[in-house]
Amino acid sequence: MKTKLMAAAAAVALSIGGAQAQQWSDGTIKIGVMNDMSGLYADLTGIGSVIAARLAVEDFKAAQKGMKVEIVGADHQNKPDVGSGIVRKWIDEDKVDVIVDVPTSSVALAVNEIVREKNKVFLISGAAASDLTGAKCSPNTVHWTYDTWALANGTGKAIVKTGGDTWFFLTADYAFGHALERDTAAVVEKNGGKVVGKVRHPFPGQDFSSFLLQAQNSKAKIIGLANAGGDTINSIKQAAEFGIVKGGQNLAGLLVFISDVKAIGLQTAQGLIFTEAWYWDTNDVNRKFAERFSAAHPKKVYPSMIHAGVYSAVTHYLKALEQTKSDADGKAVVAKMKSMPTDDPLFGKGTIREDGRKIHDMYLFEVKKPAESKGPWDLYKLRATIPAAEAFRPLAEGGCPLVKK
Repeated sequence: MKTKLMAAAAAVALSIGGAQAQQWSDGTIKIGVMNDMSGLYADLTGIGSVIAARLAVEDFKAAQKGMKVEIVGADHQNKPDVGSGIVRKWIDEDKVDVIVDVPTSSVALAVNEIVREKNKVFLISGAAASDLTGAKCSPNTVHWTYDTWALANGTGKAIVKTGGDTWFFLTADYAFGHALERDTAAVVEKNGGKVVGKVRHPFPGQDFSSFLLQAQNSKAKIIGLANAGGDTINSIKQAAEFGIVKGGQNLAGLLVFISDVKAIGLQTAQGLIFTEAWYWDTNDVNRKFAERFSAAHPKKVYPSMIHAGVYSAVTHYLKALEQTKSDADGKAVVAKMKSMPTDDPLFGKGTIREDGRKIHDMYLFEVKKPAESKGPWDLYKLRATIPAAEAFRPLAEGGCPLVKK
């Protein structure tokens, strides 16, 4: 385990200094960005989340405000034991104050408990399970970018209302997939649709042929892909080989990222409908951020909504520290974050609820046809804006113990 942990934590480190850092518990604000840096989620999180955190610190002008910030990064390999080991070492030995990003809900749920125990701060951009603001909510955690309820509410409702009323789920067999399937099935049934079947595939997966054959044989109008990253890419590519869409069934990408669409290609992905929290080409500020991000990224990719969420979350965290003048009490820092309206260049104005859910608009996108695209990253067109008040699960329905009755 020790060797595996050392390999996983092979570091990305960056310091941005300040002249008057004495108000911080150990003289430095330490931000730990943990995610998948080598596997199927690496492009949509990975080193890009470290870059996004760095850009947030730079734009906040932390050094000019006397805030010495250090950013470290590690690869949790999508394994809860590896992620837990890294976080414990970060907090106990390296004095990391805040854990950021953490895709893979099984890892995030484990980290959520450690951060609460150690009274630090957890800012989730990558993980999706809505349980993180439900039964598993914590006073030390903010769930920033999206969640399974928001994805289900956006994509599931839109598809059912346009005639996609029978569903078969192809689901990644771990916490995230289960939550996404559960939340989407509830939306489908609430809006008059019917779930006719489901199958769960190993995580990560490679060969989806037997699962797709079951979906095809179900005759469901919609095959809901309750997976992400490389699993979604491979599912869609293999579905094309089976001729599933040509045969009259449609795919619903329940969690789709710009890196997925890029990897699949417009010829295969065109017409795919999905929900996201952010897209680079919606305004000039986002476009400028995407150019800076791409220039700094070793693969020159454009940012995903997870990367934008890391930037936004780190920005608000630093604003809260500027007010508290201390990073020692994580619960107090999160309470300050909740008390302040959120406002940053990428997500604009928003709020953080008492259950830790960050509230903002969500967006329903459709993948462009090849002829509609004007550049290599011009991949989406906007179908609808889902207002913040409707985008996330109502506070009273989540079952969070922090919510006052």
